[in-house]
Amino acid sequence: MLGSKRFHTYILLNALSSLKIGLLSSTPGIAVCNIPSAAVEETADSTLCHVLNLYRRNTWLYQALREGTRVQSVEQIREVASGAARIRGETLGLIGFGRTAQAVAVRAKAFGFNVIFYDPYLQDGIERSLGVQRVYTLQDLLYQSDCVSLHCNLNEHNHHLINDFTIKQMRQGAFLVNTARGGLVDEKALTQALKEGRIRGAALDVHESEPFSFAQGPLKDAPNLICTPHTAWYSEQASLEMREAAATEIRRAITGRIPESLRNCVNKEFFITTAPWSVIDQQAIHPELNGATYR
Repeated sequence: MLGSKRFHTYILLNALSSLKIGLLSSTPGIAVCNIPSAAVEETADSTLCHVLNLYRRNTWLYQALREGTRVQSVEQIREVASGAARIRGETLGLIGFGRTAQAVAVRAKAFGFNVIFYDPYLQDGIERSLGVQRVYTLQDLLYQSDCVSLHCNLNEHNHHLINDFTIKQMRQGAFLVNTARGGLVDEKALTQALKEGRIRGAALDVHESEPFSFAQGPLKDAPNLICTPHTAWYSEQASLEMREAAATEIRRAITGRIPESLRNCVNKEFFITTAPWSVIDQQAIHPELNGATYR
């Protein structure tokens, strides 16, 4: 939400990048708010769908049938389902362990995954409540995981977190899933790793360049790759809840004090007001805001 000199203008911004948020967060007079619980269920469900698809090869099996491939004998099944693997006992490594990753962990455990995570910003203890294992270095997570799933924010420190160097630290033939931020993955390095078989398969819902197109960029030649158009978050329910939550936060800004009244303000420590609410005249009552004043 953006407030003007007297905070009488509010603009709802959707799907801002972390870099843009950083710029707005340091601008005097602008309170930046997020909706931290938005679409957690949907993103977690989509993440697990990608993981299961990589293990059970459903996309490739469907494509084989569409192309007229005959699948009847054990040898034919073995050929078209090459790379399919049993899930129980596999290790799923989560980079970042916020709300979405925790929801993924609960779902993954039900399928028989051993779940580990790496998150240097999270306090100890949550792993015990969820029955997962914490590792304390990224290298340990990459080395131990049969499938790596990204759930961290993008910033100047972790751009291309998955690159040629970190891919070489992963297990040979591991899977990679990214439903977080496109800039976390070096797509050129990923393409090369897929071609060489160092990564057995990858599923990406987010991309370095969006809207994504296979016609452009390095991923157009990548084998064993599933891509979706940044839709992991979406459902009709999630879309409605996001709009309602954003409207509620805007209402707090209009009826209270910035940033004290805002529940999800991410830049309170940097926020500098250019005019206190006390100097705004109390006129023009909007009936639908229960008597809230604005200018």
